[in-house]
Amino acid sequence: MRSSQDSWRSIVRVAKWKTIVVERKLGLDGGKRVDLRRQDLFDSDQILMRGKLPENKPSDAIDLSKRASEMIKLKRYNDAIALLNSAIKVDPDHSDAYQLRATSFRQICKAFEKCRFEESEKDYKRFLELKPKSPSVEKELSQTLQARDALNSAYNHFESGDYPKAMDYINKIVLVYSSGCLEAKILKLKLMLALKDYSSVISEAGYILKEDEDNLEALLLRGRAYYYLSDHDVASRHYQKGLRLDPEHSELKKAYFGMKQLLKKTKSAEDNAARGKLRVAAEDFKAALALDPSHTSHNVHLHLSLCKVLVKLGRGKDAISSCTEALNIDEELVEALVQRGEAKLLTEDWEGAVQDLKIAAEKSPQDTIIREVLMRAEKSLKLSQRKDWYKILGVSKTAHVAEIKRAYKKLALQWHPDKNVDNREEAEAKFREIAAAYEVLGDEDKRVRYDRGEDLDEGMGMGGGGFNPFGGHGQQYTFHFDGGNPGGGGFPGGFQFNF
Repeated sequence: MRSSQDSWRSIVRVAKWKTIVVERKLGLDGGKRVDLRRQDLFDSDQILMRGKLPENKPSDAIDLSKRASEMIKLKRYNDAIALLNSAIKVDPDHSDAYQLRATSFRQICKAFEKCRFEESEKDYKRFLELKPKSPSVEKELSQTLQARDALNSAYNHFESGDYPKAMDYINKIVLVYSSGCLEAKILKLKLMLALKDYSSVISEAGYILKEDEDNLEALLLRGRAYYYLSDHDVASRHYQKGLRLDPEHSELKKAYFGMKQLLKKTKSAEDNAARGKLRVAAEDFKAALALDPSHTSHNVHLHLSLCKVLVKLGRGKDAISSCTEALNIDEELVEALVQRGEAKLLTEDWEGAVQDLKIAAEKSPQDTIIREVLMRAEKSLKLSQRKDWYKILGVSKTAHVAEIKRAYKKLALQWHPDKNVDNREEAEAKFREIAAAYEVLGDEDKRVRYDRGEDLDEGMGMGGGGFNPFGGHGQQYTFHFDGGNPGGGGFPGGFQFNF
């Protein structure tokens, strides 16, 4: 059976070994700070030489408490607790040991990273049993209970989705009274991740990993922060390190293999788009987008790439939807504006196309390609605003000259003002329009130029002072067919006009 001296040597040697290991991990094994951490209270040989092994005397409990107090100053709470356990074993009524151990419990976590508020509460209450009138300890007990209740409230708000409120409980109460509570720090990382404060997650998780480089929760959450910033290589390194420590960690496995699947599907989509396999690429981009809708920094590029493919496929409506999704994530994405403008041209939304392309041109004034697309859109808009002479005569764009003449004769007879006495004003306007349409479509040269989108007569196209079969409003005119036959000869179509 081991002697009490053997047990004491074991406690001190463990404390000494842990301190040196942490110093080396932090790069602190040289300089003034290391000298502080290697005081004689960590040196088991010097303790033995000074004859300070516990001998079940109250003075030994006091000595152990003093040493524990020094460790608490160095935030070596676990080592302090080990010494205080021995002190209480030596003297179960040593009140200071209970207070110091309660303070240490308040700052650390046990298995599965649960803060030790209950143990802290128990020790504070034991102290108050030994020394009932102690306002400072009563205050510390109250703070411990507040921290415990605030942590529970933070969890409740986290689960209900009220992340800012949960963060208030953590920052303003829990970590104020229990700054070393790792459970609260991990919950804070989760809250910052939910609030998309990825840079802060990386920073705060880094502090935890400096203290414990093998903390799986910190590795997971820091990896996720890098992932959502689209730094997938660094995210992968965090996930892989965690999986080396615990190959069956479900959340790490889900995060790591989910990311691999997303990147694989993204690459497949990009490769198919580059090879011209546009339909396959479109399906791959859609599949990649479905994998993690919350990964906006990556999905913005997937939406844009899908939009480009859909524009090439001539699927304007679907392309508009994809580019709009990209712009909802990043409204400054000029390329998405340009592609949406192209998509709107496909759907003949000329005004919408011009609007998008003008914004893009303002954001990138030196981009000649954007200016060219904008000019094309403006021309399309202008053409859309001119009169459709084919529609006015009721013929198709492939109609022959004879068909155009027949349509003109029929409409001219129908809308001649002499035959529309009751609605003469409307008839005159309609008759002018019919005559103007025939002037363009009945002339081969003008018709070709019109079909190319060239301006023939600014007034004619916009209803201004172009061709006027009456020569002026209110003038007298007659209208008849040669031989009384609507299909007879003469121009136009056998009509005779007298003004």
